[in-house]
Amino acid sequence: MHAPRTRVQRRPVHGVLLLDKPLGLSSNQALQKAKWLLRAEKAGHTGTLDPLATGVLPLCFGAATKFSQLHLDANKTYETTVRLGVKTRTADAEGDVLETRPVNCSVGQVVEVLDRFTGPIAQVPPMHSALKKDGKALYEYAREGETVEREARNVVIHELELLDLQLQGDAPHVRLRVRCSKGTYIRTLGEDIGEALGCGGHLSMLRRTATGPFEVSQCITLDALEALGENDRIERLLPVQALLDGHDAVTLGADDAGRFLSGMRRCGDWADSARVAVFGPVPHGAHDPPASPPVLLGSARTVAGELIPGRLLSPTEIQQILETSPELAS
Repeated sequence: MHAPRTRVQRRPVHGVLLLDKPLGLSSNQALQKAKWLLRAEKAGHTGTLDPLATGVLPLCFGAATKFSQLHLDANKTYETTVRLGVKTRTADAEGDVLETRPVNCSVGQVVEVLDRFTGPIAQVPPMHSALKKDGKALYEYAREGETVEREARNVVIHELELLDLQLQGDAPHVRLRVRCSKGTYIRTLGEDIGEALGCGGHLSMLRRTATGPFEVSQCITLDALEALGENDRIERLLPVQALLDGHDAVTLGADDAGRFLSGMRRCGDWADSARVAVFGPVPHGAHDPPASPPVLLGSARTVAGELIPGRLLSPTEIQQILETSPELAS
């Protein structure tokens, strides 16, 4: 007879957890485990990693989920190994082998091909991806044995660094560091590089080492998070405004802050900016000393001297942040 399951008492949790996603878990599975460990009411992520990929996965809790979309545009950095000479159905080690070819390329040819794939390139999204066509994910078509036409997408490979290579032996490969724009499929990049070398290839390893300002050295594993006490887990959270990196900061006075939180535009001598992080005094009713530093109110843009609200925190969310983790408010 099974013991009754203990119901987790959820609570408001606000902030960003930088997770080093383990191999084998989907991004959503990793998110749900972290959400359970933090007993958080609301959670989301800033873009997925494949189950066979590891590395930086920023997880958003509470008010931070309002700004998760902003991070989808961030540049990403990966380290990956392309196994040469073997082409698979999914362009990674999970798929069935479609063909094998001898690897006859030279080091010089590898360097020349990598140069060709640096800069703006066009990619055809892989069938085994979550991209949708006619309301249905491409991987769903692939599971049914169907291939559908996909339009090429323009992406930018900012840097393509050769870390290691082995062109002989039982497992010829190249190991790469890729710094790229949003929307880049590293599996497709690896497969295309293999084709350009004349031998085909697939990814045998993929690790995201950075996304936007967040690096893998800042991350914590699920096992390490689970080993912490409850208060220590909360202390691993970055403040909500960590997602607003690169935004211009505007600080409002008490009257303007209250109106801004109500969704009203404010006037000032601000330069035009598409990305603004707005701070102000603690809203009336929040339990915090009068001399506390300004808190995040939300995002905005400035046009012709007007501060136009974007995504806003509620006074309740601000109060919860101050009550549960005062250090996350500043």
